[in-house]
This record gives sequence, structure tokens and C-alpha cells, in this order.
Amino acid sequence: MSTLNFTFANIVLYTQMTLEEINLLKEAKKGQDRFTHPDFYNIDDLLYEEHLLVRDSVRNYVKRELSPIIEACAENNYFPSHIIKQLGEVGCFGPQIPAEYGGGGLDYISYGIAMQELERCDSGIRSTASVQGSLVMYPIHKFGSEEQKHKFLPKLASGDMLGCFGLTEPDHGSDPSGMTTHFKEDGDHIILNGAKMWISNAPQADIAVVWAKNEEGIIHGIIVERGMDGFSTPTTHGKWSLRASITGELVFDNVRIPKSNILPGVSGLKGPLTCLNSARYGISWGAIGAAMDCYESARRYAAERKQFGKPIGGFQLQQKKLAEMLTEITKAQLICWRLGNLMNVGKATPAQISLAKRNSVEMAINVAREARQMHGGMGITGEYPIMRHMMNLESVVTYEGTHDIHLLILGMEITGENAFT
Repeated sequence: MSTLNFTFANIVLYTQMTLEEINLLKEAKKGQDRFTHPDFYNIDDLLYEEHLLVRDSVRNYVKRELSPIIEACAENNYFPSHIIKQLGEVGCFGPQIPAEYGGGGLDYISYGIAMQELERCDSGIRSTASVQGSLVMYPIHKFGSEEQKHKFLPKLASGDMLGCFGLTEPDHGSDPSGMTTHFKEDGDHIILNGAKMWISNAPQADIAVVWAKNEEGIIHGIIVERGMDGFSTPTTHGKWSLRASITGELVFDNVRIPKSNILPGVSGLKGPLTCLNSARYGISWGAIGAAMDCYESARRYAAERKQFGKPIGGFQLQQKKLAEMLTEITKAQLICWRLGNLMNVGKATPAQISLAKRNSVEMAINVAREARQMHGGMGITGEYPIMRHMMNLESVVTYEGTHDIHLLILGMEITGENAFT
């Protein structure tokens, strides 16, 4: 195909885009991402130079490589797998992992900012990076052997490997302690059986960090590698959310795995829950990015769209919506900045992380819905990012702990009473 007619209002879409078509689409939409982030309380003054460099690097990458193609990818339920290497090159895989293992050696605020910039583009793209950095690299670094760290972390950081995290099961989501995936010992190996579902990255993952019970019912983390007999990763179809990322299942049918692939540094639920805290922290920043994108789109639309002889931004109700959006975004920014500082010194509690994740995602959903109304009928089209963000956030409010689960975590912290059982 030598020429393609792409316009801003009418994108030619393909169910299997080629790299040539992706490049043509990027060229046609070059420079159309006009995003500037809202910073009403001058939070940039609280950031270090390295934080601003991370933000500029990831933002420029998003504007150049992702923004021009994201609507077409989402509409076609197409994961642009060529970006895996790019995300590694720009430092989005495990920026908080020490440099000796291939990570960025940066602090948690840098990590949060990177996730914010990715989700400003799309929650599915941020999910790809979150899973890689917080749910695959993080447990290998925190709980793995030196051999495991050196074998896997550099390749995961560079994007030469893609990983996924296996905790949720068909019958066990919010209650992971009820998992039925299990293994038994067989000499120098273990035999793994069971299944996981709703697993981001699974269909293309080279490795999976899987949580399963041994014969005594104790949970352990296991690195399962692509190509092991009995290990398969069927794709989940029919998604109306996170359509620019890949989701699947993990199926284990007598998978024979060396005992050296068991993470030696942890046992019990502490392992997966510690990983979830790291991922939830990234989501708390990421969701702000989605909210910022919706707010900025609504602000520009209000200045450009005219009704009754003037821009709709001149009407009281539209100003009310924008003012409320900016207020909530600013509150979330301050919460996440403070949480990032607590993470940096090892003082952030699981309940504090739950508060930030729940608040940011709820805020982003509300901002997206208000922004959709401000865009009128145009808000449901791919001309603007609003409806895509809304659909994505309906997944983000559920995964890594549902909205209600985080309320119960906070409730237990406040009252000392466990309402889970």
C-alpha cells in the first residue's frame, strides 16, 4: 500500500495495522497533540530536575509515537507491540529498579510521573508498563535470587522481554487467598496446575510471575517461562475497555518448572499483596494523567465551541464543570506527591496507597464524564479522547483492588475491624 488517506476527522482504520500504516498515520497526525498539563498550585516547584526530565522525555515520546495512533489502535482492539522496545528505551519499564539490574535507579516520584504521562495517552499503554515494572520486575527484584535478577531484569527493563502477573483466577478475584492454582514437588522440579484470568500482557508475555499454593497450602511466587510444556496464554476477546492493550488467561496443565524458578524471598499472601501496593501506587499517578487529558480537551473545546453567539466557556455551568475538574485534579496531584515522598523513605502504608488509588481513579472517572458532557455529541467520537478514557477507567476502577475493596482497607485502618470476613 503506497498511499493512505488519513484526515483528523476521518481516520482509515485497519484490523491489523502494519508498521508502514502506523508510520503513515503518525505522519498524518503529527503535531496534533497539544497537551499542556494543569498545575494550578505550582506543584512543579516541588519537583526535582530529574522529575522534570523524566516527564519531558516520556511526554515527548507519547506525543511523537503514541498520540497519533492511539485512537486507531483502540477502535481496532489492536496492541501496537512495536512499542515494547520503545518503552524500554525511554525508561518506562522499572524506572524505580536499581541501575545494576537494568532499571532506571530513579525514585518513586519519577516512576509516578512516567505512569502519569503514559496514562495521559491511554490507560492500556500505562497498564503494559505498570505490569512490567511493578508486578514482574518488582517481585523479581524484591523476592528473587541474584541469579533470577540478573537473568530476567535487564531484559525486562530493555523491552527484550515482556512479562505478566498471575494472581486473579476465574473464581477468585478480590479474595486471592482462595486461589486454587497449585503445585507439587517432583525432584528438582515442581508440577503446576490451574488457571489465571484477566491478565494484562499475557498473550505476548515471555514470562509470567505466578502465585500458587504448594501441597501445604502456602502461597509462593513462580516464574513461568514461555515454551514450557502445558503453559498456554489464550487471548481475552470482546473487551470494550483497555482495547489498545492485550489481555488474556494463563493456563497451566501439568507444567514442569525447575525449583530454581521459585521466588525464594517470600511466602504467603504478603508476596502478591506487596506487588499490588507498588502497582496501585503507579495507578494513583496514572489516573491523574487520564483526568488531565480529559480536562485539557474540555478546556480547549469550551474556548473553541460557540453557541448562542459566544464560546460555551462563557456560560456559568461550563465554568462550574471546569472549576470542579481542576480542583479535584489539584487535590489528587498533592496527595500523590506526598505519597511519593513517603514511598521514597519507605514509610507509605498500604492504606495510604489504597486511599490514593481509589481517590485518583474515582476523580478521573468523574472528570471524564463531565468532560464528555461538555463535548456534547462529539464527546462520544474518536475525534476526542474522552470516551476512550471513560471506557478504560471502568477497568482501572476494578483492577488492583476494586473501589469497594479499597474502602474496606481504609475502613479497617480507621476502625481496627476487619470487614472482609
